[in-house]
This record gives sequence, C-alpha cells and structure tokens, in this order.
Amino acid sequence: MNAVVPPPIRIVLVDDDQLVRAALSLIIGGDAGLLVVGEASDGAQAIDVVREQHPDVVLMDIRMPVRDGLSATAELLTWRTPPRIVVLTTFDSDDMVLRALRLGSHGFLLKDTPPPDLIAAIKGAAAGRPMLSPSVTTQLITAATARVPTDARRTAHATARRALDQLTTRELDIARAISRGLSNAEIATELYLSVATVKTHTGRLFAKLAVENRVQLALIVRDAED
Repeated sequence: MNAVVPPPIRIVLVDDDQLVRAALSLIIGGDAGLLVVGEASDGAQAIDVVREQHPDVVLMDIRMPVRDGLSATAELLTWRTPPRIVVLTTFDSDDMVLRALRLGSHGFLLKDTPPPDLIAAIKGAAAGRPMLSPSVTTQLITAATARVPTDARRTAHATARRALDQLTTRELDIARAISRGLSNAEIATELYLSVATVKTHTGRLFAKLAVENRVQLALIVRDAED
C-alpha cells in the first residue's frame, strides 16, 4: 500500500529585490515538500497575494517601498487564520526587526542563510516551531537590551521577575537555556532530558509567559536577570 504524500507547504515570497526572490524560489524549488505559490515586491502586494493564495508560510522582508513588511505583518497576524510569518533580515534595521518580533512573527532568517537551513526553517515554521538560530537570537537580544533607559529597565526587570516566579525549577532551567540560544537537542543533552520532554516544557513556557517565540521568552529571562 502506497504511503499518502502530504501536500506541499505553500509559500509566498515578499521582497522588493527581484534577485532575492529568484534565489529563494530556486532554493525552495529544489525541495518537493515546498511550493512557491506567489511573490510580492512590497507589503501592499503581499496582502493581496496572501489573500488570494492562502499560503502556509510567508517569507517577509521588512524594508520595502509602498508599504513595509512590518505593517503588512501586523495586518496579516490579525486574520482569523493567519499564515506563519518568517522575517527576512540583514540586521541593518534592528528596531524594525524587534517590532516584528513583538508583533508575533514566527521566525527570523538572515538573507544569507544556507539553503539547508532555509528549508528546515520553513518546514519548522509551517509545523508551528518558531525558527531562530542561536546567532539570530543573540543579536536580537543584544539589540533589544541596548540603549534602554534606566527607568524602563527597572520596570522591565520587575515585570519579568514576576513572570518567572510562576515557573517550576525545571521550567526555569529550560527558559535560561533557551535565552542562551540553545536548541531543544542541546538543552536535552545539557539537562539530561529527552527532546520530547524539552518540547513539552517549552510549550508550557510559551503558554505561561504568553509568548509566541523563543526570542520573546529569552528577552523575559534577560530582563529578569539584568
């Protein structure tokens, strides 16, 4: 009996650079489990294409003419069944990347991400696993905590401490490991747990701390221990 082949993950590419879209399309086209169903060169076009194509994942640039990716992301995430939004970044606009993070984007990819990692990130995002490499996590946290006024730091510290007080000892261990940019497999090895157990704890952490991704969680830990 032949196994049932799942439908490919539907993807929309949003970037004002045609060469970037062409390169991404070429990489994605090499995997039978992925399918590019539309492209857009700005945020306004992205809304129209997503409404028409109903993709599973949107790779979204931030700085674009007409309408930027940030406002488009904000609108898409208000939809009843929004796609997964993965932000494409070169880290030349940290403030906008951080705003996208706080909106609830499902992942962040550098535009020069190696093809295998890009494919894995798209599949992970489609499966509901926010994709953030340790280097991206570290850069985002650094940018988020830089140049923050002292009063704001005190407020953030108090709020974060209250949030972490509700965690169990094991959950706190895992939260701290996530804040260091460790993957589930690395956390499992360090804490002598199974990967499945780490995933279960991580899901509970997301729910308890009301966060959408690992960077948001890491920022809470950083604020609490700053």
